[in-house]
Amino acid sequence: MTAELSGKVALITGASRGIGYGIAEALLARGDRVCITGRGEDALKEAVETLGSDRVIYVAGKAHDEAHQATAVERTMEAFGRVDFLINNAGTNPVFGPMAELDLNVARKVFETNVVSALGFAQQTWKAWQKDNGGAIVNIASVAGVSASPFIGAYGMSKAAMVNLTFQLAHEFAPTVRVNSIAPAVVKTKFAQALYEGREAEAAAAYPMARLGVPEDIGGAAAFLTSEQSDWITGQTLVVDGGMSLNAGVA
Repeated sequence: MTAELSGKVALITGASRGIGYGIAEALLARGDRVCITGRGEDALKEAVETLGSDRVIYVAGKAHDEAHQATAVERTMEAFGRVDFLINNAGTNPVFGPMAELDLNVARKVFETNVVSALGFAQQTWKAWQKDNGGAIVNIASVAGVSASPFIGAYGMSKAAMVNLTFQLAHEFAPTVRVNSIAPAVVKTKFAQALYEGREAEAAAAYPMARLGVPEDIGGAAAFLTSEQSDWITGQTLVVDGGMSLNAGVA
């Protein structure tokens, strides 16, 4: 961790572990201060203790709860006086199976958590700080949102919606706020564990880079998209997939 503060502040949803935690580490390393959110208070407390309570706070709650969204932004403003960056990482994928048998109530839950919550947080940060002061938003999408993804169709649909949400917000929030998304392939987290557990070598063989992703890979991408080096980039989706998409169409 750098001792020099950047003066910037980030709000990262779904950040007690996995990709969100990796993004928090990356932004803290360059000197940002951070608010992390998630459902589990104990996990958030542990994350703050590890990351450093001098520059990190947490707010526990469900991402789709509008009151939680408002509280998270309010506490960030109270603690740090600003919220320059929003990272919409909170997500769920509670179902695995064919679309023909998808429970529509489950589909609604997936969209509420993965998409509607991201819009809610964006509205809150826009009103509280970004509209008048600028900043950046990064939506964590998925390669499942830019191609067919058998058996995780509801998740893929929601991530495609996240990509389109990125387009809409980038257009409406410009030139004050830049909005981009990241579309990771399989990253080694508890969330994605079912996709590689017990067969990691086999799963990694499909990637030209010969490994699965790790949270630090996405942290680096998010740090770039919230940095001055990306000041002329908005409305884009950065695919971070270890080269997997290079295999498309290859027999």
